[in-house]
Amino acid sequence: MSLALLWIPATIAASLLQTARNLTQRSLTDIIGVVGATQVRFLFGLPFALLFLVLVCLVAARLPPGIDGKVLAFALGGALAQIAATALMLAAMRTHSFAVTTAYTKTEPVQVAIFGALLLGDPLGWGKFAAIIVATIGVIVVSWKPGQKLTAAGMRPAVLGIGSGAFFALSAIGFRGAIQALPEGGFFIRATTILALGLTLQTVLLTLYMLVANRPALVLSLRNWRRSLSAGFLGAAASQCWFIGFSLTSAANVRTLALIEVPLAQIASRRIFAEGTSRRELVGMALIVLGVGALLLLAIS
Repeated sequence: MSLALLWIPATIAASLLQTARNLTQRSLTDIIGVVGATQVRFLFGLPFALLFLVLVCLVAARLPPGIDGKVLAFALGGALAQIAATALMLAAMRTHSFAVTTAYTKTEPVQVAIFGALLLGDPLGWGKFAAIIVATIGVIVVSWKPGQKLTAAGMRPAVLGIGSGAFFALSAIGFRGAIQALPEGGFFIRATTILALGLTLQTVLLTLYMLVANRPALVLSLRNWRRSLSAGFLGAAASQCWFIGFSLTSAANVRTLALIEVPLAQIASRRIFAEGTSRRELVGMALIVLGVGALLLLAIS
């Protein structure tokens, strides 16, 4: 496989790891609340990110690339957006099914394609944009139930999920911008450096917030350290794979391929939470697969 196509297996691995992490975080929301479960992926993920960076530096026999103001600004923007996205996603999961919430968050690719083109100058041809639209329509088909009334209560999960997707889009752009802004180094060490930087910023910000505003949730996350550690490792490993993808191709390509997470979430919901899958949801997942497949053909050709 060409090195340029390494983003494909990296993104698939990231989607698998993220699905497992979301399941773990969802189980923690009932114990330590939304903010506590949000904080877990960062606080307990940071040690693994630092370990990844040490190993990469040892293998490469070099120090991490230097971090300047531009890199820090992009990384901070990505870090803050990811915190907001994770909190909104977990809040939506408390009111709606795991699979449907995941689908709402995956309205992200259209937003990330536009943000990427505007902010980073990532190329976006009509073919790729059409593939993204088809996959996103599949997400909408999966998410929307026939006859669903537009009540405030009924719209709340959709607003939370789509808002989460928007912040995930901004997060992807921020972290890709930070990786690109690093002055030197190969794709692997640049991706791992930004992973460690991003998780450090997120851990400091959320821990300080929780010490002031929600100390009991912080204490509960430490008491439930086994489950929290699992979520942290899965989150750090998923982010490592995401960042490898961001270092090799546009965020739009990565996030569109990541829509395979929607069928994965459907499988998880059916097996773990006994949440069934309707014909409409199967049609939506087929559209997602079609859009993702078209994107891959365009990326490979």
